[in-house]
Amino acid sequence: MSYKDYIKDALLGVATGDALGVPVEFRSRRSLSEDPVTDMRSYGTHGQPAGTWSDDSSLTFCLAEMLCGEYDLQNLANRFVNWMQYAYWTPHGNVFDIGFATRDAILNLGRGVSPVMAGGIHEQSNGNGSLMRILPLLFYIKDMSIEERYRHTQEVSSLTHRHQRSINGCFIYLEMARAILQGQTPEQAYQTICDTLPSFLKNDEIYYYDRVLFGQLRECKDTDIRGGGYVVHSLEAAIWCLLHTSSYADAVLKAVNLGEDTDTTGAVTGGLAGLTYGWATIPADWLNVLAKRDAIDVLITNLQAKIYR
Repeated sequence: MSYKDYIKDALLGVATGDALGVPVEFRSRRSLSEDPVTDMRSYGTHGQPAGTWSDDSSLTFCLAEMLCGEYDLQNLANRFVNWMQYAYWTPHGNVFDIGFATRDAILNLGRGVSPVMAGGIHEQSNGNGSLMRILPLLFYIKDMSIEERYRHTQEVSSLTHRHQRSINGCFIYLEMARAILQGQTPEQAYQTICDTLPSFLKNDEIYYYDRVLFGQLRECKDTDIRGGGYVVHSLEAAIWCLLHTSSYADAVLKAVNLGEDTDTTGAVTGGLAGLTYGWATIPADWLNVLAKRDAIDVLITNLQAKIYR
């Protein structure tokens, strides 16, 4: 499979997982165990039609679109501001979901704060708002040194989340995705990050990711995994769902049915699962209702042309 396919795998993987989770966002795991998500649903939490993706995909698409041109953080910042203020890259012309940390950071960007200084730096600012949108950066940094990959991850996360814990989470996620991009299975990719990242990430925040980086996720049960909005929990959930399933559909449904922040857990898991199994394995019924599919396909083509020219 060529790298060109992986861009489509990643973007459709994120958006589909996101859209599966939107109708049941904030539902508890117990509630979903009694009425599990098995297909695209309409309305629900946000009153949106089936196939509607959220801010997770909107900001993912903004990053992908920036990468179609030159790497420019101010350009990305402008796209984020246009999204929040003018519903740019929204599925139906309105912003119906945004996290507090992301909102505050984009307000900073709108006031002219430097992109690398706009995101929250406090411990309570470690939601999953940069993790959910970071995946397109993979295609820009994939052939760089690990130091350069980390630096770019830090920059792009910092637009909304510049605490070290959030940056670490984004970096671990991208390194897992990069290993899959190189042809490794989920189990091999997970072993790769366990083998390589503890010696590289020596900052004070690394111990928050002990369960990820020291192989413990393999043995975790579903009761050990959280589906909430904390960046550590989101990363753990995405990797755990990938390791404990064998198809795109099973991975994202397991993620969504964890409950709580269902759209983001679905999106973050969906990105890895899309890279692993390929966009063609996503159920056609899900892809057929995905909002703005034509626009997404144009974006994919443009990013392919830039990255692999």
